[in-house]
Amino acid sequence: MNLNFFAKLFITTVFILISHIYGRCDMSEGETLHKYLVDIKTGEKSIKLTDQAKEELKSVGMMDEKGKLKLKGVSPKMLKRMKTEYVDCPVLKQDIGFVQCYVCKNFISRIKGQVYCKGDPL
Repeated sequence: MNLNFFAKLFITTVFILISHIYGRCDMSEGETLHKYLVDIKTGEKSIKLTDQAKEELKSVGMMDEKGKLKLKGVSPKMLKRMKTEYVDCPVLKQDIGFVQCYVCKNFISRIKGQVYCKGDPL
């Protein structure tokens, strides 16, 4: 086995542990961690956030009054990339921007171009 395999395994393990620490996953016995596995797609331009999503982001402190996103632990370069990505949300039954998906209560983690989603109704 090569070092690259162990590095990927380590990173995946760290993502799962961080998700558990911040309460993004339920580890009850007999429960699956995710209901949906959704592919992330890249578009030419960013999908605009809905007004409802903007108000929610402002209320929890993830967006300032000018409309600039303040996501903790996300670099400006990654945030720029996230703005051009979108997912076909199985809960809302429509395409939404990845930023909106990222801040959703159903978001568990993002691994290898896929989003692990709880699938609970909003």
